[in-house]
Amino acid sequence: MMGELVMRCLHARTTAHVLHLKTTSYAKHKALNEFYDALPDLVDSLAEAYQGDYGLIETYPPRYTPVDDPLELVTGLAGWIEKNRYECCDGDDTYLQNEIDSILALCRQTAYRLKVLK
Repeated sequence: MMGELVMRCLHARTTAHVLHLKTTSYAKHKALNEFYDALPDLVDSLAEAYQGDYGLIETYPPRYTPVDDPLELVTGLAGWIEKNRYECCDGDDTYLQNEIDSILALCRQTAYRLKVLK
């Protein structure tokens, strides 16, 4: 399940970059830029910490679902993570849960910027 979390985040990063290039809104342009710049380092930190205890992540899903709405992208990712976080890693692995919380915080911060800042 950790492989799916990593892959969803990496796909969200790519999608955010495409949406960043397509938007005519400066606020969305900047919010998406900050999202896709920050997300890879957060995901990399999570994956490496996980692999330090559990070994290499061997399974990554091959699918990719495009999303055209930036807010749907970040809230959808956050919703999936909140629903599945304890299947990705044990709740007792607080260091991994903290890494996941950082990804969720980025999603929530970006959602705020997309909803409120014009």
